[in-house]
Amino acid sequence: PEVINGRTHKATVVDLSPWVEYEFRVVASNSVGIGEPSRPSALLKTKAAVPVVVPTNISGGGGSRSELVITWEPVPEELQNGEGFGYVVVFRPLGSTTWTKAVVASVEASKYVYRNESITPLSPFEVKVGVYNNEGEGTLSSISIVYSGEDEPQIAPAGTAALSVSAAEVEVSWQPIAWNRHTGRVLGYEVR
Repeated sequence: PEVINGRTHKATVVDLSPWVEYEFRVVASNSVGIGEPSRPSALLKTKAAVPVVVPTNISGGGGSRSELVITWEPVPEELQNGEGFGYVVVFRPLGSTTWTKAVVASVEASKYVYRNESITPLSPFEVKVGVYNNEGEGTLSSISIVYSGEDEPQIAPAGTAALSVSAAEVEVSWQPIAWNRHTGRVLGYEVR
């Protein structure tokens, strides 16, 4: 409460964060003004609770063939709500009904890599990331779509032609490789 009756000698402070150390001071006031604050109380830590904040910026992609790389923004310490903090990662191929669950027991973790030879390149996965601590498991994030790693391009550019421009220069041209699930994104070409 903002103002406490002068005959009251205790108050309940609400809306504090779990598993955080606090110290308190009391200030007396009357119609003339506000007095000096008391000395700070001893530090008091609130009890732990199940975490309620989910990781943000869930994305991923990249990685090697047969890998699903999932990334997220780590949850700050003041929002972890207790000891034994870690992350829960659940994912499934788009259209599947069965979720795969992994536990990442590191507070600082911001990435999980799932490796499986059966993953085809650039396959979409539904991904959710949640948190847990010694008090229990919190809620999961909303679904994000993350693509598995790419494979190297399986076809060569077609229509390669060379034209002599000068005594020291040759212009080389080719038809670009169209994007598809099997070729992935072409980031560049090498001319040999």
